[in-house]
Amino acid sequence: MSAPDHEFIAYIDEGGDPGLRRVRPIDEKGSTEWMVLSAVVVSRAQDANAKAWVADICKATGQAHDQVIHFKDLEPEHKLLAAQSLGALPVRIFTVASNKKNMRRHRNERAERIPSRQWFYNWLVRILMERLTDWCLRYSQKHKLGRRHVKLMFSQSGGHSYSQTAAYHELLKIQGQSGTYLKKWVPRSEVMSMHLVEAHPHYAFAGLQLADIAASSFYQAVDNLDTGPCNTQYAIALEPRVAYGANNDKRDYGIVLQPTPPWKADISDDQKEIFQHYGYDFTPPRWAI
Repeated sequence: MSAPDHEFIAYIDEGGDPGLRRVRPIDEKGSTEWMVLSAVVVSRAQDANAKAWVADICKATGQAHDQVIHFKDLEPEHKLLAAQSLGALPVRIFTVASNKKNMRRHRNERAERIPSRQWFYNWLVRILMERLTDWCLRYSQKHKLGRRHVKLMFSQSGGHSYSQTAAYHELLKIQGQSGTYLKKWVPRSEVMSMHLVEAHPHYAFAGLQLADIAASSFYQAVDNLDTGPCNTQYAIALEPRVAYGANNDKRDYGIVLQPTPPWKADISDDQKEIFQHYGYDFTPPRWAI
């Protein structure tokens, strides 16, 4: 079966790693405390401008010589410039941020029945897809577009099998059609196709470098182990383009915190700051006190 014609492209990158066996700061040596997955969604028509957008950002941040954005290598003032630039572009941004302390050594036996070595990564992809595909479907319906599918472009990272991700993508589509999951969010099968899933090196597509800005900005907002104290200014600069749902709420849509509910998340006050900015309330209900 050939790939359907697509209207949107979602460029996806990550911050942190999906390791669960040992997790800092519980373990002195281990994987990152957070795993962040971000998508920058652009229309097919606007995607033609992405290379010029990146060139402008590179020029503004002193990277004009190689025309490739490496957010982590930028000086703080240039990181802010890059984030502000992305926040002014005609894109939509989605982010899932998982604090992994409660997932340490966790096994999802149901997910493990599906042949995959990366169930946790795929689970985060699923959360991202639930919101992202909802937005694509709503947008295409509102504007009566002839095309509505979204193409997923992953930034290649060592240890991930993107063929497994594509297969999982198809499973989500089938489950969405059959109503397998009785929950608030389901991936919208109307805009999904396993034939529209690709993975490429970061430098190969300008859109992947935009996704790097988004993922790195939110990672630095929550991480206080590897990148220094939590720095929310970059993620806040993206606010104009962070997606909002049908109820005009960015919380649990454009920005998603795991675990849930938020008051159960074992995170510090500085880590809560970016989520509070986007509408999260960490006050436990009276019955839980």
